[in-house]
Amino acid sequence: MTKPFLIIQLRPEDAAADDELRAIREYGGLRDSEIARARVERSGLPEIDLGQYSAIIVGGSPFDVSTAEAAKSDIQKRIEADFMALFARVVDADFPFLGACSGNGLLGMYCGASISTRYAEPVGGADIALTGSGKADPLLDGFPDSFRVLLGHKEACDDVPPGTVLLASSAACRVQMFRLRENVYATQFHPEGDLQGFTIRINVYKNHGYFPPETADELISTVADEQTPYAQKILSRFVRRYRADA
Repeated sequence: MTKPFLIIQLRPEDAAADDELRAIREYGGLRDSEIARARVERSGLPEIDLGQYSAIIVGGSPFDVSTAEAAKSDIQKRIEADFMALFARVVDADFPFLGACSGNGLLGMYCGASISTRYAEPVGGADIALTGSGKADPLLDGFPDSFRVLLGHKEACDDVPPGTVLLASSAACRVQMFRLRENVYATQFHPEGDLQGFTIRINVYKNHGYFPPETADELISTVADEQTPYAQKILSRFVRRYRADA
């Protein structure tokens, strides 16, 4: 029997959360029996026994850690505090972790990075380039020097989080992927991103400040032309590398 992967989700909207799980399952090559799901947007993180899981994967969220503290909801404050406590244990154990978008921001926050709207990027496709360390990383070995990803974010790390290794970058946003220790990863882009998922998210979040609502249909048409197989391959490699027998 294989230990499950814990999928932590922060999206309050069922349609977006359910499809995000679908995409992580599909591109990660996960069986239903390998998935333990935790939706934490209502009550915060549950008690997590790291020994019960192969790895942790964290998806995106409409929450922004750079929001002024006074403007954050009580649940956002709780989630951030819960993640800081979880990261202390994950990093100490060098436990396999992959955080996408919000997961990236939360891990960057834990590391002490400055996070702001300076390197926000519009919803759609983008080219990212591997660093020398990225080319040598097990999740990215053999990848082309640059490849397409799907993304869309209002905030990002202003610089490489202290104590981490930069794996991928772009002209618009320097910190696209980084690693802490040997097994703790974060991506600013969405490795699970695809047309189906981004169509749902564009419709769900069109009034959340990511883009002018009237451009939603145009964005969907643009995403339809994108192919991001290498971004999605990161998920399958992560799963294969950290699948662990109980």
